[in-house]
Amino acid sequence: MVSSASPVTTASSLREDAEAALRALVGRDDVALREDQWTAIDALVSRHERALVVQRTGWGKSAVYLVATRLLRDRGAGPTVIVSPLLALMRDQIAAAGRAGIRAATVNSANVTEWDDIHAAIARGEVDVLLCSPERLNNPAFRDEVLPRLAADAGLVVIDEAHCISDWGHDFRPDYRRIRTLLADLPAGIPVLATTATANARVTADVAEQLGVTGSDAAAEVLVLRGPLDRESLHLAVLDLPDPAARVAWLAQSLGGMDGSGIVYCLTVSAAEEVASQLRAAGLEVAAYTGQTDPAERERLEGDLKDNRVKALVATSALGMGFDKPDLAFVVHLGAPSSPIAYYQQVGRAGRGVSRAVVVLLPGREDRAIWEWFGSQAFPPEETVRATLAALSPDAATSVPALEARVDLRRSRLESMLKVLDVDGAVRRVQGGWIATGEPWAYDAGRYARVAAARRSEEATMLAYQREDACRMAFLRRVLDDPELEDGWSCGRCDACGGVELPAAPTSEAVAAAQSGLDRVGVEVVARRQWPTGLSALGLDLRGRIPAEQQASPGRAVARLDGLGWSVQLRELLESRDEDGRPVDGETPVPLRTAAVRVLRDWDALWVEGGSDTVIDGVVAVRSVSRPVLVDHLARGLARWLEVPFVGSVGPVPGREAPERHDVNSAIRLAGVVRRLGLELEGGLEGGLDGEGRAAEGHAGVAGVAGRRLLLVDDSTDSGWTLTVASRLLRQAGAEVVHPFVLGVR
Repeated sequence: MVSSASPVTTASSLREDAEAALRALVGRDDVALREDQWTAIDALVSRHERALVVQRTGWGKSAVYLVATRLLRDRGAGPTVIVSPLLALMRDQIAAAGRAGIRAATVNSANVTEWDDIHAAIARGEVDVLLCSPERLNNPAFRDEVLPRLAADAGLVVIDEAHCISDWGHDFRPDYRRIRTLLADLPAGIPVLATTATANARVTADVAEQLGVTGSDAAAEVLVLRGPLDRESLHLAVLDLPDPAARVAWLAQSLGGMDGSGIVYCLTVSAAEEVASQLRAAGLEVAAYTGQTDPAERERLEGDLKDNRVKALVATSALGMGFDKPDLAFVVHLGAPSSPIAYYQQVGRAGRGVSRAVVVLLPGREDRAIWEWFGSQAFPPEETVRATLAALSPDAATSVPALEARVDLRRSRLESMLKVLDVDGAVRRVQGGWIATGEPWAYDAGRYARVAAARRSEEATMLAYQREDACRMAFLRRVLDDPELEDGWSCGRCDACGGVELPAAPTSEAVAAAQSGLDRVGVEVVARRQWPTGLSALGLDLRGRIPAEQQASPGRAVARLDGLGWSVQLRELLESRDEDGRPVDGETPVPLRTAAVRVLRDWDALWVEGGSDTVIDGVVAVRSVSRPVLVDHLARGLARWLEVPFVGSVGPVPGREAPERHDVNSAIRLAGVVRRLGLELEGGLEGGLDGEGRAAEGHAGVAGVAGRRLLLVDDSTDSGWTLTVASRLLRQAGAEVVHPFVLGVR
């Protein structure tokens, strides 16, 4: 006989409690757990196991961990710790928890001022669920002081969007790899749940292997629950249109007729902002949502979409994971993601609570160039990694800015590499920067090569999806290793199956209107105002703010290279190569000459107020090694149009003509530019830099720029240091003002 003081929970009573918690969570009395939901909850609550749930979007993965949390807390367990990647996802999870009477809180980059109060509430037992971002796992104070207490007392640990753990996945995040350390440090008996909607067989196996990591040599058993991927509400289609103007025109003429509200995904921030502007001009209520959108503005925009106050958000992948709007009626992609997993994840936002949702892919010629750029951010070569390890001390922290001066990587790529090395045990983040641990470390070249090959294969798969003439949902289920896909199955709902009819191709008038919008030219080029730190280590005595008398004035470009419209022509011009891989050079194409003149004509700073006379009285070119004809032709042509003299060039000094790498960090890029550039003005070469990178004086040609207001012309700008240093040389030579002008901004 069991006494009331020592209750035993039977499987049937536990399921009854779980069903009651589910009803409280969703606010309905007619719901019941799916069998796999119950299987996962029972494993977590009854046996404290580790489980991986791979189920399609809308299946109810969050219900598993919220119901399990309710049951565990009712039985005296500690709070649940959820590692969650996005603020939008955290907000939805907190709201869902509140509906079930679960007290949830989050520590993330947007609520730093609340952290102390939240930690105190956890200590008092007033928090049932703590959500934290993966980045928090390596905040030194959180990792060393808060996380150990949480891990020791946790009732459940949840890793949401767990595909981010795997570098085989489309959205691998180095911070997620620290979860291996978190799992290894967990006391025995704490259940662990990982969830994702976007994992093929390889990613599932990799995540399950990492989920089994313990503090001992023996791996924990991991329960894997993987369901079918078909979504009966989704109607998939691909529409191949000839150019960006046609695609934007189709959106402008079609979105208004689509039911409900939805998301238009773009591959880059610039494209999202351009498309949103075009659609608003066409009378559609839309807004741009990107990784550069302010966090408070993001929250407002999410609310506008959920409450149907906008027709669509024009978004990048920043609105990818976890955004919860059950009645999202359409998802349109202007440009294809590079991975079928990423594509399936994003289209999975639609149709969760409605019977029909339209999903349209509008691929573009520029997609592959964008994929290639993202692919270039992969793990660096071994010699670069070894140089980083050699630059770190085991005793004193080195900050990332200081490290930049010693390692030829851009900051974002350097930080990602350090995170991977941290997980591998070779480095450690501490207050003030990073230290070397001295632990042995091996460069896994084979794995990195296999990951790169896998990503190229995924890109090829996305191109095959665009060409597919059979069932599109069957194609996605097959390439994502759906365990329940039957031979010969078709959805009956996609364009290939005859189940969706898209609006007609845009009229010529609509395309012309869209092209007119895309033809807008003129992007501000903001001059550098501050030297990067650590230049003394590179032999340059440059620090702090650039003196005003050495700065460039605000500049202009025809367009950005990562947008639409003129971006397409600029990419074709600036990224074209011959059969030997050398840049293709030649005179400025006529359309770009016209665009450049339009930018100058509309640039108020170049003209006397109220008149047609220019204030510019000289043009200088940045002499190009890779495209000398293009830049010289452009600069001399603009000088003729402005009716001012071509004064000369800024170019590589003798012996330093070889093109420099552009994929390096700010300090190393600047140091190379300072040592490389000299003045080439009327009267001959004015090279010669002193020990601090200043223009040498006493050359006859320098008099040619004294007191002049100059237009400085180049083909493109990326880091901005070439324009900054060239402008500084000209200002030091006596130029009154220097306005940079380029064709494209990278």
